[in-house]
Amino acid sequence: MSATTGMNRQTGKALSGADHLAQSVGDILTTPIGTRIMRRDYGSMLMDLLDQPLNSATRLLLITASDTALRKWEPRLKARRFRFDFEGAASGQVGVQIEGERTDLPRANERITLSIPIRTGGASPVSAS
Repeated sequence: MSATTGMNRQTGKALSGADHLAQSVGDILTTPIGTRIMRRDYGSMLMDLLDQPLNSATRLLLITASDTALRKWEPRLKARRFRFDFEGAASGQVGVQIEGERTDLPRANERITLSIPIRTGGASPVSAS
């Protein structure tokens, strides 16, 4: 398999590798299910859960919603761990760090960590390491 290439949604420039994967993951997680025309089941329930009380049950739901969406829509990533950062939640900033393995590279199961900022008021830039 080869690394997928695409276009950066902010700049229009070519995007590939981990950066393309991070952008895709961010798009999946921040797209509410039912909002994508012609693909109504695309996205995740994450945005619906962010306004819930922050307790252990909600944290489990956030992880489950994220993992379910990524298993369905992003075959290049096998997520192993999710960490949510709610320090900026009062200003509409939530982050998720996803640790996992890439499944699309010749070297199977290459580890990757994606940091996905989620702005509850709009689109988010993403990064990968």
